[in-house]
Amino acid sequence: MAVYFDHRVETPENSEEPSQLTWHSALSILAVASRHSPSGGNVDIYLQQGEHVESCHVERPHQPTMLCWHPVKPMLALGWENGEVVLILHPSGDQAVLPSTHTARITLLQWSSSGSRLVTGDQIGALAVWKVDARGRLQGNYQVKHAYNSPLTCCIFKPTLPGDDVKMLARASVGGDENALDMFSWKGAPLKMGPQEALGFYVSTADGKVHGVDEHSKTRTLLSVDGAIKKMFFLETREALTVITDAMMLSQYTLGPEGEAQEIQKFKLSTKSGQNVDIVWAQNGLVITATGEQLIRLWDLERNENYALSLDETLGFERGEMMNCISYCAGKEILAAGTSHGRIAMWKMTVHLDRTRGDTKAQWKLQTPTEIEGNVTQLQWGSSLNLLAANNSNTVVILHEHVMSAHCSQQVAAVQLTPTQLSITQFHTGLHLALQSEMHIKGVCVTKNSATVWSGKQVTVFEMSGAALHNKGSFPCDSHVVTVHGENLYTVEPNRVQIRTPQGTVKQLLTFSKAEGNPVLLSVCQSYLVVGTDTSHIRVFDLTRRDAKAHCNAKNLVDAIPNLGALRSVKCNSNGSQVSILITQVNGRPDQKVYFYDIEMDTVTHFDFFTGRPSSGISNSENSERQQFQETELSARCPVSHFWDESESRLFVCETVPVSSETSSSGYWDTVDVSVVTLFCTQEHGLLLQDCYAKPSGLQALLALDVPYYYFSCKEVSATSAPANHSQSSRGSVALFPQMVSRRALRDFEGLENCDKSTRDAMLNFSFYLTVGHMDEAFKSIKLIKSKVVWENMARMCVKTRRLDVARVCLGNMGNARAAKALKEAEAEPEPEAHIAALAIQLGMLEDAEKLYKGCQRYDLLNNLYQASGQYEKALEIAESHDRIHLRATYYNYARYLESIGDKSMALANYEKSDTHQVEVPRMLQDDPLSLEIYVNRMKDKKLYKWWAQYLESQSEMDSAIELYECAQDYFSMVRVHCYMGNVQKASDIAIETGDRAASYHLARHYEGHDDIKQAVHFYTRAQAYNNAIRLCKENSLDDQLMNLALLSNPEDMMEAACYYEEKGIHLDRAVSLYHKAGYVSKALEVAFVTQQFAALQMVAEDLNEKSDPALLARCSEFFIQHSQYKRAVELLIAAKKYPQALELCVNENLTITEELAEKMTVTDSKDLSEEAHKDLLERIAECCVRQGNYHLASKKFTQAGNKLKAMRALLKSGDTERIILFANVCRQKELFIMAANYLQSVDWKNPEILKTIIAFYTKGRAPHLLAGFYETRAQVEIDDYQSYEKALDALSEAVKCLLKSKNADGQQEAKLAELQRKITLIQKFVHARRLKPEDAEEALSICEALLEESELDTAVRVGDVFGFLIDHHCQHGNFKVAHSKLEELQKLMSSQNIRYYVKQANLDTLHKQMGFTMDSGDHRNNEKEDDEVEEDLNMP
Repeated sequence: MAVYFDHRVETPENSEEPSQLTWHSALSILAVASRHSPSGGNVDIYLQQGEHVESCHVERPHQPTMLCWHPVKPMLALGWENGEVVLILHPSGDQAVLPSTHTARITLLQWSSSGSRLVTGDQIGALAVWKVDARGRLQGNYQVKHAYNSPLTCCIFKPTLPGDDVKMLARASVGGDENALDMFSWKGAPLKMGPQEALGFYVSTADGKVHGVDEHSKTRTLLSVDGAIKKMFFLETREALTVITDAMMLSQYTLGPEGEAQEIQKFKLSTKSGQNVDIVWAQNGLVITATGEQLIRLWDLERNENYALSLDETLGFERGEMMNCISYCAGKEILAAGTSHGRIAMWKMTVHLDRTRGDTKAQWKLQTPTEIEGNVTQLQWGSSLNLLAANNSNTVVILHEHVMSAHCSQQVAAVQLTPTQLSITQFHTGLHLALQSEMHIKGVCVTKNSATVWSGKQVTVFEMSGAALHNKGSFPCDSHVVTVHGENLYTVEPNRVQIRTPQGTVKQLLTFSKAEGNPVLLSVCQSYLVVGTDTSHIRVFDLTRRDAKAHCNAKNLVDAIPNLGALRSVKCNSNGSQVSILITQVNGRPDQKVYFYDIEMDTVTHFDFFTGRPSSGISNSENSERQQFQETELSARCPVSHFWDESESRLFVCETVPVSSETSSSGYWDTVDVSVVTLFCTQEHGLLLQDCYAKPSGLQALLALDVPYYYFSCKEVSATSAPANHSQSSRGSVALFPQMVSRRALRDFEGLENCDKSTRDAMLNFSFYLTVGHMDEAFKSIKLIKSKVVWENMARMCVKTRRLDVARVCLGNMGNARAAKALKEAEAEPEPEAHIAALAIQLGMLEDAEKLYKGCQRYDLLNNLYQASGQYEKALEIAESHDRIHLRATYYNYARYLESIGDKSMALANYEKSDTHQVEVPRMLQDDPLSLEIYVNRMKDKKLYKWWAQYLESQSEMDSAIELYECAQDYFSMVRVHCYMGNVQKASDIAIETGDRAASYHLARHYEGHDDIKQAVHFYTRAQAYNNAIRLCKENSLDDQLMNLALLSNPEDMMEAACYYEEKGIHLDRAVSLYHKAGYVSKALEVAFVTQQFAALQMVAEDLNEKSDPALLARCSEFFIQHSQYKRAVELLIAAKKYPQALELCVNENLTITEELAEKMTVTDSKDLSEEAHKDLLERIAECCVRQGNYHLASKKFTQAGNKLKAMRALLKSGDTERIILFANVCRQKELFIMAANYLQSVDWKNPEILKTIIAFYTKGRAPHLLAGFYETRAQVEIDDYQSYEKALDALSEAVKCLLKSKNADGQQEAKLAELQRKITLIQKFVHARRLKPEDAEEALSICEALLEESELDTAVRVGDVFGFLIDHHCQHGNFKVAHSKLEELQKLMSSQNIRYYVKQANLDTLHKQMGFTMDSGDHRNNEKEDDEVEEDLNMP
């Protein structure tokens, strides 16, 4: 909670209307330009509380036009109406006038980022750049001057250049980077530390042009727009230049490396234009405008969004209040707007924990306004973020933000309400006092009987006597911090602490050395004072005696705490043994740790709220679960305040916020997740978590800890609600202020707030030992306590510490059987957290139970908890997101709850969501028929229509009921009501039109009851109630309809109908058919045989199979044989497993045995046939197949019978070469190999594959003599067909080899070998002669002549071939006579053969020509005969 102190500036007497104001960017000094005459003006400088710096007063007979502070130094640049530019230095007031350069009104003043350059510009377009040295002194004349011939409007310098990262360079140097080493060495260029100042800038003119001036002062035009440029900004994230004209047209441009500009977007700002438009450029591309309207507009250029913010009358604003000016503070994320009624509106930008922004309109939260007088025309935030200057046209007001002061001690609490008002609460007496001071209160400290306030310049002490406040003393003092102990006041000044009386008399000085620094922090607890200095030293003093004595030596925390920047807060415990410390890090951010200095041990420990763990403490297996819970609850947080208990030295409390919110102002902490953490701190056990809970929303800031209570300040209360008596003096007064402080009992003391000291100590010891884990000591400390309330508090403690074993003992001492039972039942759940949650529920700790269920993700139990506690909205939310299986049940229970409290409309909606509205809503609204009727008609639900119709029917409103039944499409009920009313024809029409079975059945029953059998049967049939229809047909002899109905019905009804026909002895064919359809085939056949129903018999027999009765099958087969239906008879015989008879029938009647039929006859079940009979059957089937020419099937059956020889013979008859080869390879029997090889000789064995197979089969069949015969045959074929004696010779050689391998060495084999050797010899001679002919013809001829002398030469070498060889030789050599003689000799030897087979036709032609040789008629006849034989062979089929 914060307020703004308003300080009016102390304006000189001749100053009238302030026109401009500006804060220094780094210092808390304000410059204000004013008018003091029709043409004159002056500029003054003020401090943060409005003090006028008289030495810095500048006055001219001209009006000041521009003010601009140096970015670093306290130097102000002033621009005047006559073109004069003055530099004034604060606080000396030294002035420097720039050389005369401008002759017109100054419109432009701008410093570079580091202040080394100053740009000035005037109304006629003249621009000058000035150089300023490091001491702020002007360096001669201007550096450069440009003339743009148009009024200059805006100027911005280019973004600063990034400097060298020294840390990164150092790491690179250590790593061996030579470039980095060069940058550190003297050889390289100077190292650039930090951001480098950019000297180039952009300047805009009134004619819509933007010019760029580079580092060398060269200028060029970058872009041009329509209209005068009013504002110019640079968006660094996009590296884009943004320009806004006086017509409120916004354009964005990207700038290239050469300065070329490219437009990326352009749009019109939806606001009115004019001179009074205030435009602010906020962070991240946010443009904000105020134009004297009732709202301000914002454009987010990053997200391409725009929205508006308006005032809220409920916060104190008036209708029609206009906003004239705005100012944005980026550090605090606050937007301030000045209104026409003298108010300052502020919007706070919300920041979520994940650092993301919410919805655009929800980002800004409007705060309570601050009021000043007049019409606010200008606002500007100061450098310290807590200063805001406002110009109301009459004067300038400086608003200084101040966090509301509050203090609590010894059961007395004081909270600041307004800058000059306090609310004091005395809890030991119950009184509420109001303290009105004449000064602005910056701090307060209370004790049991006094209240001390100070403003930084004055200290006033008030004594509380009953219900009155008396001014006990007041004295001037510049101390910014004051604390009180007894009758002594402690104030600070450089290097010492002053101990004063209430009247300000200094009683004692506590001095600090230069190394120890200046005291800046003071805190008193019981009789100990702790002092913190600006050099991070702390000292503790003992105040128990008359004079303060040092309790310990000064401790330098810089050596003990790393990254220590400054001390934020120091507090000591009640016995002076521990000091808790909050610090700020070197980077200026608050540290996430709380540090504890043990005075006796001289050690520093800490508790890290970022990780949720202390630096040291107990660590054992028992508290591992607690430690995990602790880390989860306390991680990613930062401490903001801390206190020790005023009497218990071990107990410490700390207030923490999420890490993302630690830099926010304390007034914002009520909107974030604030946790209150209580710790035990001892030397033996370190830091132990005692409790952690979220601060309730109704409380604001923690003020103190005094067992059994925490003390909190309450929510902010408007000062207007408190009656202020301005006539009262500073002595204070009593007033009926609302209570601003609230107490909350510690977890362990809920219900024990008024306990005595012994009980309080026992509870603290129990809590401590329970936290440590020393159960014996814990129970010893409370063994004498008999109060159930105490045991209940201890049970609550067990929920926090998760000690179920201790909780059971507590429940036993409480006598709470119900809680003990619930805890035992909860142990069935697998999660330990669920057990603890059940205990928490029984103790009324619903928030803890909720956290536990969420922690173990038992959302079903959490849903039940919410429902049981009446939190149905949360229950529905949980069911929607995590427990959808119970979503409908949750809606139903919520509806029942709403119904119980009388909220029927909401109950109705939830019954619908639970999908139980069809039953529950009529029940709920049955006492309100009108509402029920409206609901039913609105829902148009069939079930609801039916319920409503039944209700009307019960009220005898039959016509209305029929209409609703029709809406519900309940045709059965419509027919029922019509039948009841006697409208049978209407009921019949409905049943026929709709085809509803239930309606038809009811109507059939109605007709049956009225003896209309025909209609009854008809509607029973439509209702598919065939059994009832059959019953009526049997009872009324409706035989014709009976058959059709039975066929439509089930087998049982078919059986009954068939029995009916059989008993009556009529329509026996129908009986057979019905028996058959019902599945009673045997009965159907029996009736068919008895009654000679052969047509029916044939139809029934089609459904017979192997599952039928064999005797029945045999009987049917005989029937089919008698009627020459042999194929069907065979099938039945096979089904009857009479395979021999079936086969005999096939043979006798020459029925073709198919493979399917053969498979059916060759069963493998030994129960039907023996193995021998089975083989015999297979062979008989195979023989039958052979006779029928089905050799493949025959082979298969012979194989199944095990007779592979007959199987091979069958295959040989089929001529299927591939199967023969495959079968021989599979069976691998010698006989089969030989048979296959013999067969293959009859086919084209010249095929290489067949030839190889023949050889392989003879080899595998171990028949070398047969293989030799094959080779001999092959040799003869080679000679006879191809005259290839070489191949024949090879074949005969192989034959000899085969015979030599034969084991039968009898005389016949010897003769065969001799014969083969003779053939080989003769053939070798002939082959040798043929080869020798080209080389030695005479030798070749002599060999041939010798061969002709051999006896039986023709068995080896054909004689004709030898003569042909000789004739050919003689013809080639011209010995025609010899050739002719040889030809005649050949004719004589082979008179019966055609010599053309042996003698080439060319040789014959040559002899005919040379010798006149002519073939005789015999040869010709023989030739013709052979030709005829060939022709005859070709004509053979």
